[in-house]
Amino acid sequence: MALPIMKNYINGEWVESNGTQIGNIKNPATAEQIAQVVFGTADDVEKAVQAARKAFVQWRETPPLTRARYLFRIKDALEENFEDIARTLTMEQGKIIDEARAEIRRMIENVEHATGVTTLMCGYTLEDIAKGIDCTGHRQPMGVFAGVAPYNFPGMVPWWFLPYAIVTGNTYVLKPSEQVPMTQTRIFECLDEVGLPDGVVNMVHGSKDVVNAILDHKDIQGVSFVGSTPTARYIYKRCGETGKRVQALGGAKNIVGIMPDAKLNEALPSLVTSFFGCSGQRCLAGSILAPVGEAADLVVDRFVATAKNIKVGDGLSDFTGMGPMASSAHLDRVLGYIEKGIKEGATLVLDGRDCKVEGYPEGYFVGPTIFDNVTPEMTIAKEEIFGPVVCVVRCKTLDEVIKLINTRDFANAACLYTDSGTAARKFKYKVLPSMVGINIGIAAPMSFFPFGGAGNSMFGDIKGHGQEIFHFFTDTKVVIERWF
Repeated sequence: MALPIMKNYINGEWVESNGTQIGNIKNPATAEQIAQVVFGTADDVEKAVQAARKAFVQWRETPPLTRARYLFRIKDALEENFEDIARTLTMEQGKIIDEARAEIRRMIENVEHATGVTTLMCGYTLEDIAKGIDCTGHRQPMGVFAGVAPYNFPGMVPWWFLPYAIVTGNTYVLKPSEQVPMTQTRIFECLDEVGLPDGVVNMVHGSKDVVNAILDHKDIQGVSFVGSTPTARYIYKRCGETGKRVQALGGAKNIVGIMPDAKLNEALPSLVTSFFGCSGQRCLAGSILAPVGEAADLVVDRFVATAKNIKVGDGLSDFTGMGPMASSAHLDRVLGYIEKGIKEGATLVLDGRDCKVEGYPEGYFVGPTIFDNVTPEMTIAKEEIFGPVVCVVRCKTLDEVIKLINTRDFANAACLYTDSGTAARKFKYKVLPSMVGINIGIAAPMSFFPFGGAGNSMFGDIKGHGQEIFHFFTDTKVVIERWF
């Protein structure tokens, strides 16, 4: 049986790329090849941009309420295909099916939020800024925007941007991750049924050549990206050189502090999910566990005991608690960091390297892994591992936790478990990360609040979704009027 080959979606049609490089898509649980993708070229990007540019002329003149009605239709189509999209996601990315369902739900929530365009895109006005002179500010769409998506959330992350771009009157070109192109392909099949005008949304598969073509294209007004910090910095720099707006969300090294007064029984479920959910492959995952004072021994013992009971396996099984790494290359990366931790002298209290899953001998599995007695200077305490590897850094005080957070060079998210309002206020007031959780292990904003970090976790000044996203996709034209 022939493997499916992912095609580009340009100007309302499924088209083959003229590229010659082929990517093989494998199920991470089985290492079985399930599809292929042709890596696109600058010519594919050119075709997509020209289609989007042509469509923009009429799309921007379409009333915002009419554009929002298309989103309602998109929501209905995604709801109808919800389970199929989630299973496609799990099959190519590896995360457990409940996590995939939650991801698609968050994706749809962004569509729902974007339908508020008639309120959130409104401008402002002031009469008599001088005698007989009035001033108005109009938010106007700008043209063609583009998105470059990561492999860890192939469904949700592109939709932090796409619905807002098109509902504000722009047109869009999306490049999914070449590692997981099947999920957005399935989603674009739903879009194709909705009947958006040709060229409003386009998709080009590929790797670095496609990204560079997007960054250099003179007709693309702005780029949204989520991924590693080195790539985010690269995209930010290139967009600056070509005069584009940019949102470049980078990596993380999130720290979760546990105060002695924390209610550990209530905290453990979300605490464990923070570190091991999505197999640790998310920018909001806990990376460093920082128990404070006399809480440390009990926290570590309970945390390790709970982690040992996580069932690792195929994400499509309803009995699996944690799936595989997304690729064999990433598995090797995570295993390499475990070796570094051992060499640096951290205490390996739970070893996930020899994780065997019955019936899946070739899968990219690594079990929950926990290092105790990690010091802030160790590599595993400084660099983003992006896997189910926990570093326990014991702290004496809350101030020590805050210092640890503010010296990681990342500032994405930070969480604190405590029963003290005083400690909570001090924590959220002083930590640098932009997303903070109090008695919450995953500080993930809903679609109507902004998503994005600070420091080396965020390059650009307007974050994903929330109200701010409407500013990213519009230019405020100020009109000063006097009539004689």
